[in-house]
Amino acid sequence: MVVSQPLQAQNPDQPSTSIQPTPAERDGQHDFDFEIGTWKTHLRRLLHPLTGSTTWAEYEGTTFVRKVWNGRANLLVLEVDGPKGHIEALSLRLYNPQSHQWSLNFANSKGGTLSQPTIGGFKDGRGEFFDQEMLHGRAILVRFVISDITANSAHFEQSFSDDGGKTWEVNWIASDTRVKDEPDQAHETPLHFRPRIARLRND
Repeated sequence: MVVSQPLQAQNPDQPSTSIQPTPAERDGQHDFDFEIGTWKTHLRRLLHPLTGSTTWAEYEGTTFVRKVWNGRANLLVLEVDGPKGHIEALSLRLYNPQSHQWSLNFANSKGGTLSQPTIGGFKDGRGEFFDQEMLHGRAILVRFVISDITANSAHFEQSFSDDGGKTWEVNWIASDTRVKDEPDQAHETPLHFRPRIARLRND
């Protein structure tokens, strides 16, 4: 049964109201295009996070980033060495066109599995990504920040919080500088990694 509602006369003295359209979500599928290429990496790592320790280890090496799916994903491969040893790691970044967010999925060669993804996006030239993980049996928050982005440099920081985000302890700092002798930055398939990495290892 349909019940009709009486029409209400509009008061000419009252301002008319209209529903404002929701602003379109920002399309961030090319947010990581700045990073495509080869980079010299200086890495500092806090050896024992959230223990009160202030012992850091330093590493030097190379980062390779290749575009996948026309920028909607990319693959980063990191290889660095320092007094505390050798680190081989990768990060698979995936863009979700529905949520307009990125998920950053990290793995190292010792573990061989992808970690819990950090999820977020970029605003005003700064990327922030968050997740919740377990560390030493405690639930912690993880924050990954990408900042100071230029055509030839970028800064990366990972921080942990064990008090719900009230305070943060930085435990991973990487500064990247572009290697300028790579003319072709448009490769899109991860297969290009293998010959490039092999050449650098043999140099």
